[in-house]
Amino acid sequence: MSAVMFRVQCVNSFIRRLLHGGAGHRDQVLEQLRVCSAEDQVFDVVGKNKAKLTVNHVSKAVGMLWQFQKEKPQMLRTVELIKRHPQFLTLRVLAENKIALMDDLMLVDMLYSFLRLNMDQHDSLVQQLVSEAWLRIDRFPLASLSKFSICLSDQHLQHSPLMGHITSIVDQRLSSIDDARILTTLMISVSSLVSPRLRDALISRADHLLETMDPSNYNNPRRVVQFLRNIKHSYQPLLEKCNRIILRNIPRLDAENISIIMGLYQSLQFNNCDFRLAVKQRLTELIDSSIDPFSFTKLFVALAPMASQELKDGLENTALLLADELSAHQALAVAEALEETQSRNLSLFNKIASVIQRNLHVYKPVEVARITQALFLMQYQNPELFTKLRNILVKFLERSFYPYEVTMLTRVLSMLPGPRLDEGAISRMHAVVTQCNLNDLNTISYAVAKWVRNDPSYRHNTPSKYVRLLQSLNRCGHERLRTADRLDLVLEELKYISGEWFEEMLLEETMVTLKRMMDQIQWTNVPELALFLTRINHLCPPLMDRIASVAIKDIDKIHHSATYAILLPFSVLNYDSEQADELYDVCIKRFTPHISSFDPHLLVLLAYLLSVADCFSEELVREIFSIDFLGKLDAQLETLPDALNMRTRLRLMELNRAVCLECPEFQVPWFHERYCQPLQRKGNSTVSPVQQQIHKILGEVLGGINCVRVAVVTPYFYTVDFECTLDKHLKPLPYSEPSTLHISDRGQVHWGKSSVENIRDELPPGAQRVAVDFLDSKSFCKNSPRMKGEALMRKRHLEILGYRVVQIPHFEWNSMELSTPDAWKEYLKKNIFRERSS
Repeated sequence: MSAVMFRVQCVNSFIRRLLHGGAGHRDQVLEQLRVCSAEDQVFDVVGKNKAKLTVNHVSKAVGMLWQFQKEKPQMLRTVELIKRHPQFLTLRVLAENKIALMDDLMLVDMLYSFLRLNMDQHDSLVQQLVSEAWLRIDRFPLASLSKFSICLSDQHLQHSPLMGHITSIVDQRLSSIDDARILTTLMISVSSLVSPRLRDALISRADHLLETMDPSNYNNPRRVVQFLRNIKHSYQPLLEKCNRIILRNIPRLDAENISIIMGLYQSLQFNNCDFRLAVKQRLTELIDSSIDPFSFTKLFVALAPMASQELKDGLENTALLLADELSAHQALAVAEALEETQSRNLSLFNKIASVIQRNLHVYKPVEVARITQALFLMQYQNPELFTKLRNILVKFLERSFYPYEVTMLTRVLSMLPGPRLDEGAISRMHAVVTQCNLNDLNTISYAVAKWVRNDPSYRHNTPSKYVRLLQSLNRCGHERLRTADRLDLVLEELKYISGEWFEEMLLEETMVTLKRMMDQIQWTNVPELALFLTRINHLCPPLMDRIASVAIKDIDKIHHSATYAILLPFSVLNYDSEQADELYDVCIKRFTPHISSFDPHLLVLLAYLLSVADCFSEELVREIFSIDFLGKLDAQLETLPDALNMRTRLRLMELNRAVCLECPEFQVPWFHERYCQPLQRKGNSTVSPVQQQIHKILGEVLGGINCVRVAVVTPYFYTVDFECTLDKHLKPLPYSEPSTLHISDRGQVHWGKSSVENIRDELPPGAQRVAVDFLDSKSFCKNSPRMKGEALMRKRHLEILGYRVVQIPHFEWNSMELSTPDAWKEYLKKNIFRERSS
């Protein structure tokens, strides 16, 4: 029995040695590191075991240091303290000496952790780790390749040959990437180097992996949206898929993540009603827990622009209490949010400005420009601070060499009063113009033109330094257009361009360039081209016909929401052709099945656009004027910026009016009476000198000023410039009561008590009301006497209301033919006293 037990003990002892290696073979240093729960404990183990530390120990220790920091909130991290610890230097030296012993996974993890601990990218350790990784890169597993790409991005190496190598590997191995996290990380890293072909392949792969991934992981769709932002590509189907996943995770998001996603959406001009309503609710829930400067700043920036006034006041009161604790960049973020919300909280302005002023030395050039812009637009009164900001901006400008930075500094400097810029600043602008895109050239030219106007010496002659700069801007703009060979890039540069310099110097060349590239117009870029033509108010039949033919041919490939942008120039510029009629039909068929998925405000804008073109989709109209839709629209409007909010409300009123007048069979009630009354008084306080002139001559033509009424408000709240009544023999009839409005010498319109009450005298049998409207340049296309859609719709509606409409185009009234009082009288007689057409 004892012999048997002895053999059992021997076997057990052997098994323990086999499984655990025995006490003598255990890695005690590794075990000590594993039980550490804080950085000091890791450093203590390192200090006591310097001579024993292997590459595994170093890797474990460095990884744990970063892990401990990662688990802490941003404001509680102590990275700088860790870097100053003597044992951190020990780990750094050992890591550099043991690079050759590291396997691929360890090599990348080590680089990642050191960079996350703010190791300088020029440190020899970082450079040697990167060099070694480059030698091994082709054999990296995809997870390590993804993490290595992050390390390169951290070092601002997005455009390096090494990142180009990674881009090539991603292209070759894309079909084998099955992890959404790995793919989306790589997408962001290589975004600045992808070709259109690889871009589309990445989008397709991401679209597939988002379907198969865990929907609770919101970082993957967030990274996809970031990729789309980086490449400036608003691919709607993928954006909507990402948004659906993010929406499911809103209850788990903190203010920081919400703020990041909102910023990405804004950059892509992606509006989603459900997202905005959900984040507004979530951010409101987070108010009580956002009590530290970091989380409160994120909350304030995201929530304030969409908050009610009561909620906004509460947020501003909290910001006032926390202001002294804000960091330099938190103060900048709050200042920009205050400007966006058009706050008038002077106490908060002063507090934030104080924080900014004591931190001016830490801001980068673009940040100082942003600060200056925000304070200026807030109309903040502090000449001393603005003088200091201007001096800093000038110094930054004189030594800047980045085109985007020079452009922004120039634009913001042009806002501020002050002495003329010296030669150094002008020379810096001159030095970068050849590298600037069209939008930058336009921005700099606007600033230079402003300085020229404000420079007293301009009254005698334009200073030569400005002349040379303007000549360079013109030459570079023309050369950039003539050498352009990709339509998508040209449209990107034209996206926000406007102003006198562009219209006078580059518009003609731009249209030549766009016509030269007509064969590149395809379904992916027709919305952008249509938006550009609408914005510059330029009627170009060849381009419009090409847009129509491409859209008709590929309408099934075009996202339903893009039909709004495509139809814009056809409706706004009143372009009518056989193809245009077909385009309206195919677009209506395209978006109708998706009406319920449109953002409410966009659906209103789309329906209004169609009404301008005299197109009324019954299904669309009934959807918009349903109780459920109007309730959803009201909720969305509370979250939109003020300008878009007011524009949408105005378009809803105008759509309501159009439907009531043109489609009474739809039986939509008119419910904008109370909305229109204050709007009418506010919008008609002055008349132009030309209108005053017409008013006077009308009195002479009609036989007395009592035969003409001024600024007459019609049913449904149109305001007619002048109204007169003719009997059946075309003789003017005096009004029984004097006009309820009169024009002062200064062109002020004074309202009487009943002026907006839509009171109308009964007409004698056979008599007719005549509406006389003066049409200024806004009613016509820039390059054509063609009347725009809204002016035609107004005429249509006034005729339905019983008016004979006389429209006086500005180019006729101001022409050489009508340059005398007698000619003007004859012109009015001819138009007013003609027989009513049958």
